[in-house]
Amino acid sequence: MKIFLCILLLFCCASRVRADDRVRISYASRSISSILAFIAVDKGFFKEEALEPQLILTRGTTAIAAAVAGDVEAIHIMGTAIRGILQGLPMKVLAVYNQRPLFWLTTRPELKSFADLKGKTMAVTTIGGSQQLAGFHMLRKGGIDPAKEITTIVSGDVPAQLQAQISGPVHITVLSPPTVFIARDRYKLNLLASTSEEYINFISGIIVSERTLREKPGIVKRTLRAMAKANRFFFANENESAEILAKYLNVSQAVAVDTYRSSRPAFTRNAIPSEKEVEENLKSDMQFLNMKTPVKSSAVFDFSMQREVNGELGIK
Repeated sequence: MKIFLCILLLFCCASRVRADDRVRISYASRSISSILAFIAVDKGFFKEEALEPQLILTRGTTAIAAAVAGDVEAIHIMGTAIRGILQGLPMKVLAVYNQRPLFWLTTRPELKSFADLKGKTMAVTTIGGSQQLAGFHMLRKGGIDPAKEITTIVSGDVPAQLQAQISGPVHITVLSPPTVFIARDRYKLNLLASTSEEYINFISGIIVSERTLREKPGIVKRTLRAMAKANRFFFANENESAEILAKYLNVSQAVAVDTYRSSRPAFTRNAIPSEKEVEENLKSDMQFLNMKTPVKSSAVFDFSMQREVNGELGIK
């Protein structure tokens, strides 16, 4: 009986360790925006922090619900989550990796101008997400009122949207690398516009629920450390980062290198955007939500733990 109880105790302890070391991270798209999570897994940075990672591909709204419920420890999705926080969800943005959206307004070959887009259908991953905001931004700059002249539908992640555009009812997509290069080179789709360098809209980072931050601060900090190591690796290793991207997204090395080079300037080196960039992002999101009452950045963002991590790892 004693032997049985000892074995049972050892099994329970081992299970507890595995549960305590698990970090489940939701991400929304198989694109360059998720590269740091891929690197952190591939290079063993999570394991260095004694974490067992599980990356879960899901839509932004589903990921947010899972995070609030405690079903995932973190989400790698920014736009939809920030707008959820602005509307009262108990979450915090702890790190920002990709702060300048890399999106191209992509159309079927026969649609060669903005005037051709009136009455057409555009696909996005999530209603109210960063992709939709970027698409609306480019459409407005082209003289189109997207709320009145475009039909917006949800159609999977970025690669799935491209397939729907090629063979289905979708006329317009808002694609990011590497999918946009495949659309241009393989399928001869038109790239009508792209988001400019001046357009700030946070795309990827780490967001956690206030409950997770309160109950699992150790896991949260170790997650930030793993991702910070991945970010440092990303900036220092072009070829290997491109190899990892090619593997996870099933694209050629040449396409992966093009994606890396076009995307690198959009990433932050220390995961902490400037105060001006934070305010600009909040202003854009609040305008989208038609919010009139100002919201303090501290209600949405908390970079204190990321600053600790940067200090420990010597990241400036």
